[in-house]
Amino acid sequence: MLNKVVLDTNCLIMALSRHSEYYPVWEGILSGKYILCVSNDIISEYQEIIAIKTSEVVANNVIRMLSESPFVEFVDPHFHLEIIQVDPDDNKFVDCAFAASATYIVSNYKHFDILNETDFPKIQVLKLIEFLRTLQK
Repeated sequence: MLNKVVLDTNCLIMALSRHSEYYPVWEGILSGKYILCVSNDIISEYQEIIAIKTSEVVANNVIRMLSESPFVEFVDPHFHLEIIQVDPDDNKFVDCAFAASATYIVSNYKHFDILNETDFPKIQVLKLIEFLRTLQK
C-alpha cells in the first residue's frame, strides 16, 4: 500500500525543477511512489504560488498534471482542527492530511512540528530532505 502524503506548497515548488535535488519528489508523484493528497484549498494555493514563483503557464501545467494523475487523491476536509496557531492558513494541510488519513505532511516550516508533539491527530511531519530519503530507500 502506498503512503499518502500532503506536501506543503514550498516543498512542491522546490521539487518541480529538474535541476533540484528534490526533483525525485515530483517524479514520485508522477510515477506512483506515493499518493499526494490535496484539497481544493491546497490546489488553489499551489496554483497561486507557482504562478508567482514561475509563470501562469507552469502553474496551469502543474495543476493539470496533478488533476489528471491517478496518484493524486482529492479530499474534502469536513473538520477544521485549527492546530497551527502561528500561521493559521497552513491548517489546510493538516485538515487535508487528517481527512485523507495521510502518513506524512512534508514541510520545512517549524510550526508543523507541533503535530509531532500531539497525540491527536497522529500525523508525522517530515522535512523535505527526510521525505526524499524515505523515497530513495
